[in-house]
Amino acid sequence: MQISSFESPAENWGIIRDSQRRALDVANTGMAVTLDKGQRDNVHPPDKQTVGARLALAGRALAYGETSLEFSGPNYRQATREGSALEIWFDHAEGLHSSGGDLKGFEVAGADGHFVTATAKVQGTSVLVSSPEITDPVQVRYAWQNFTDANLYNGVPLPASTFIAQVP
Repeated sequence: MQISSFESPAENWGIIRDSQRRALDVANTGMAVTLDKGQRDNVHPPDKQTVGARLALAGRALAYGETSLEFSGPNYRQATREGSALEIWFDHAEGLHSSGGDLKGFEVAGADGHFVTATAKVQGTSVLVSSPEITDPVQVRYAWQNFTDANLYNGVPLPASTFIAQVP
C-alpha cells in the first residue's frame, strides 16, 4: 500500500510515495494507491474497505493470474515535450479522467528546478501539462505535497500514483 495523503511537517511523502512506485519495477509486485483516502491529520486511512479492495485487485491480477482485471491506477510511463508543455503518458490509463472538476496536483519546473502549479488536461491516455510561468519545462511531478487534492483516475476508477520525472 502506498503511503496515503497526510500532512506531516517532518517528512516529504512525495519522495516516499514515488520510491514506492518505482519499486513496481520488481517482478510480481503491485501497489494500492490511497492518496484519495488519506486524512490531513491521520496517516492511517479510516476507509479500510476501499484500501483492502484495491490490494485484493493487485493480488488477484498478479498472484492469481486474472489478466483481464484492471488492478492499478494510472502509472507514469514517460514524458515528452510538446512545445512549451509536457505530455505525460501512463500505463493503466484507459478511461483517464479527473474526479471532481479540473485536474489538480500537477507541477512543472524549468532548468532551475523551481516547481510551480501547472494546468493539466486529459488527452486520451495522456495528460498535457503546462504553466505560463515556465516556458521551457524540463520536470513534472504529480501529487507531490504531503497532503494532496490530486484527482487523476482511470476508468475503474483507481487513482494515479505520485511521480516525478525529467524530460530527456
